[in-house]
Amino acid sequence: MSREKSSRINKGTIQTAKRLLKYVTGTYKVQFVIVLFCILISSIASISVSLSLRFLLDDFIIPLIGQKDPDYSELYMALGVLGTIFLCGVIATFVYSRLMVTIGQGVLKRVRDEMFDHMQKLPIRYFDQNTNGSIMSLYTNDTDTLRQMINQSIPQVLMSLLTVIVTFISMLALSPLLTILAVLMIFVMFLVSKFITGNSGKYFIRQQLDLADITGFVEERMNGQRVVKVFNHEDISKHEFDELNEHLYESAAKAHTFASIMGPVVGNMGNLLFVLTAVFGGFLSVAGIGNITLGVMASYLQFTKSFTQPFMQIAQQFNSIIMALAGAERIFGLMDQEPETDDGYVTLVNAKKDANGNLTECEERTGLWAWKHPHQADGTVTYTELKGDVRFYNMTFGYTPEHMVLHDLTLYAEPGQKVAFVGSTGAGKTTITNLINRFYDVADGKIRYDDININKIKKADLRRSLGIVLQDTHLFTGTIMENIRYGKLDATDEEVYNAAKLAHADGFIKMLPNGYDTQLTGDGEELSQGQRQLLAIARAAIADPPVLILDEATSSIDTRTESIVQKGMDNLMKGRTVFVIAHRLSTIRNSDAIMVLDHGRIIERGTHEDLLKLKGTYYQLYTGKLELS
Repeated sequence: MSREKSSRINKGTIQTAKRLLKYVTGTYKVQFVIVLFCILISSIASISVSLSLRFLLDDFIIPLIGQKDPDYSELYMALGVLGTIFLCGVIATFVYSRLMVTIGQGVLKRVRDEMFDHMQKLPIRYFDQNTNGSIMSLYTNDTDTLRQMINQSIPQVLMSLLTVIVTFISMLALSPLLTILAVLMIFVMFLVSKFITGNSGKYFIRQQLDLADITGFVEERMNGQRVVKVFNHEDISKHEFDELNEHLYESAAKAHTFASIMGPVVGNMGNLLFVLTAVFGGFLSVAGIGNITLGVMASYLQFTKSFTQPFMQIAQQFNSIIMALAGAERIFGLMDQEPETDDGYVTLVNAKKDANGNLTECEERTGLWAWKHPHQADGTVTYTELKGDVRFYNMTFGYTPEHMVLHDLTLYAEPGQKVAFVGSTGAGKTTITNLINRFYDVADGKIRYDDININKIKKADLRRSLGIVLQDTHLFTGTIMENIRYGKLDATDEEVYNAAKLAHADGFIKMLPNGYDTQLTGDGEELSQGQRQLLAIARAAIADPPVLILDEATSSIDTRTESIVQKGMDNLMKGRTVFVIAHRLSTIRNSDAIMVLDHGRIIERGTHEDLLKLKGTYYQLYTGKLELS
């Protein structure tokens, strides 16, 4: 485990605890008050059992000893009252236990809802910087620690604290002298408990961090199992896992070692207090000091058990609380991430033209889109027809300020043009497309879409106008029809069929046992990579966007299938502005413009024929004298 983890121990534990408590008291205030009331009743009932020993012995049992005709009616009445109190305690315990389950599950539901809702608002940068397994650990391991704390630790700690208070008051009332001895012993127990829980809490936090690391590693290796086997990395993966597992073993072992010794240590100190109290109390009773009777001694000795037991219970729950706070810290860390900012105010609307050819906004879908541009200066609103004219002006960008990926890039794509990007890995091809849909914002320069700065366009509306087919296809659990319809949720079945035919996916879909109703799971593992790619193309086709971004869209399709798909792609691209990234230069020969990139700069641009005449980098790539890396 990296030693950096020592510095990751949370310094804002109190703030985290307050924030977490607000979820309990804020959402379930009435229920929590009832829980506190029931815990108080349960605590008083528990103490009443110990306190009753004095009155039963001194006032009822001992006076009856030796009587020839004892009257047990008062004893029975006292036992009846005691039984009623005990029954009330049992009912109160049942009520607060059930309520805490409701509160616990309700709080977890709210936390998960807020986590997922906030996660949808986070920028792509967050997911690039955090592994899927680490994020998944928030929804599983960390939320589970919250469940344990809310359902078990909170009521147990509250019960213990109230028990200590009520017990201490009762002990003072019985014998102030014996209470002095109890306070001294409790002070020693507190110091010992603080040392043990301090160490166990530290290692429990490390255990949670190590568990998140393992979850992320396993998730990553599961997704890349084919790559692991192809490159014979099984032994290396096993070695890396063993290292992470060793760190988890060390932190967990140390955490549970300290946690395990807590019970015996505090329990034996409680036994020692019991013995010392018996000896000291016996001495005072014989000496006639403090008015200590047999009933007082019996009750007080029982109270010593009741007094030390809560401290042990609090110490045991302390570890669960620390783990939960560590989990809550990670959860709140996600919730505190800055959401994706969107200062855009230009929106995409359905439009139609009047008799004079002017655009007007309408509710129904007409197939004609327009940018609705409110002007803050004079309060007017103008409409610009969505044509798909995209232009880059002196654009510079880097994922970090220290490392720029694109340098002073200027290019344009007029409506209906097909622009292709060619270059080696890391040249900046995919970065350009990420900037068009504003997954990232440019550091310098600007991008204009239909002569509107894209920073002024709301991101949701901007992305609605773009169709994207990525190299890494992702399919969701559901039917094939539902996956295609993901591009347009209100699409009819007929539109789904037409989109599949356009992408040439209809043929293989009909050959499946359930056709379009075939259920997909596990990212569509039942299908070949090429078939999955065809579904992604169909999904883009049904969205019917004016601008298409094809990032290695045919990379996973064999040459024969590619020629078939290319015809469908050509139909799909008609009348649309298209940006294409491709390693197969044969797929971009008919592009209106080809941009050859090298280290974030355009070194050549032109049509296929123009670039061949230059006999430069593109010519070398096309003739095989230079290979794309």
